[in-house]
Amino acid sequence: MLEKNQIHEAIITDLTAEGSGVCRIDNTVVFVPNTAVGDRLRVKIVKVLKNYSFGISEEIIEPSPDRINADCGVSGRCGGCVFRHISYEAECRAKNNIVHNAFTRIGGLSPEFDEFIPCEETAHYRNKAQYPLASIDGKIVCGFYSRRSHHIVPVTDCALQPRIFADILETLTGYFNDKKISVYNESDNTGLLRHIYLRRGAHSGEIMVCIVARKDISRQLSAMCRILAENFPEISSVVLNINPDRTNVILGERCVTLFGKDSISDTMCGNRIDISPLSFYQVNTVQAERLYAKALEYASPGKNDVLADLYCGAGTIGLSMAHSVKSVYGVEIISAAIENARRNAAANNIYNAEFFCGDAGMIFSELRGKCCVPDIIIVDPPRKGCSEYTLEVIANAAPHRIIMISCNPATAARDAKWLSLNGFSVDKVCGVDLFPRTGHVECVVLMSRQKS
Repeated sequence: MLEKNQIHEAIITDLTAEGSGVCRIDNTVVFVPNTAVGDRLRVKIVKVLKNYSFGISEEIIEPSPDRINADCGVSGRCGGCVFRHISYEAECRAKNNIVHNAFTRIGGLSPEFDEFIPCEETAHYRNKAQYPLASIDGKIVCGFYSRRSHHIVPVTDCALQPRIFADILETLTGYFNDKKISVYNESDNTGLLRHIYLRRGAHSGEIMVCIVARKDISRQLSAMCRILAENFPEISSVVLNINPDRTNVILGERCVTLFGKDSISDTMCGNRIDISPLSFYQVNTVQAERLYAKALEYASPGKNDVLADLYCGAGTIGLSMAHSVKSVYGVEIISAAIENARRNAAANNIYNAEFFCGDAGMIFSELRGKCCVPDIIIVDPPRKGCSEYTLEVIANAAPHRIIMISCNPATAARDAKWLSLNGFSVDKVCGVDLFPRTGHVECVVLMSRQKS
């Protein structure tokens, strides 16, 4: 049994999705952050649990050949990037292993694994960023939460965000400080400013600035809109989102447009897409197009096929395939996203796509009883995966193929396992890196209905 504060020599043999190295000491698995596969270390045990322990690196005796110097001054404190201390090639190997392990170990499955799809751009690729605000030494700052805390690490020039975001953030925090607008205090639910939320069309260049506040502070932000318009012609929308709830959910349900349009536009897979503050839209546009190309390859749609697109967001996946199928039925629980999806279909002269608002499983079950007999189902659930009810509805629909896109390989493997026990074979899996330098990795899964 390991004991706290003991120091042991060990070699890192694997990496977790959280970016921690994995080693074995006295036959116990120990997780060590900020390490690389191949590192030989002196590890100090800091927490001992029944089945595993946590340690920290006291000394790197022999560094891994994967190690590089981190090119961000706050990467050790910020909770965003967990792989900035290793080469991108090593990161892709680690993420590919995460996908493989999820399906073979968690799912107990043996699909064919396609070649991992890396990202061509590893910096400034995000089209969206949400920055919590805080008051530090009497000054309003923005940044990101440090790992496993609500302590904000001040940063504006994040290497993952478009460079223009840093200039906008400096302008906004300067304005808030000049006007002495209070910052939200989550402990007693007081104060006004909660988050700065920025979106940018990767192809269009249009920028949306969204200020999240506890109350309607439109009058206090009128001069801010003028300043933004004068200094940043790329900004075509300024929105106030009002979130009065005592919650860690970032956005509230009500939005007030202060300047310009209610949404911004971009292009995804050749289609014009309108994006509102509440719409889901993949944060790495160019790499998402590669992800959707793989989904299209797996779906292999025919002109007479009916496609159901569950958790459809603003409709980007279904619309990208609409010209290849007879009809598309999209379901999404966020009403603003469904409004966007309908506008997106109209703007692109796509008339064979319909979109419905509500719980994916419940609405799809109703559609099956009325009009939708799908040949192909695309499912792109949140990180928690699909509910068992939704999986039952999908299985009972008996499509020829199911294409699952997931930002969490572990829940994707769990759901694929359930479907494998209920009439479907899990044929192929492909890992795709949409979020370089972070611990997140996407996967695309092809499942086929078994003839029996």
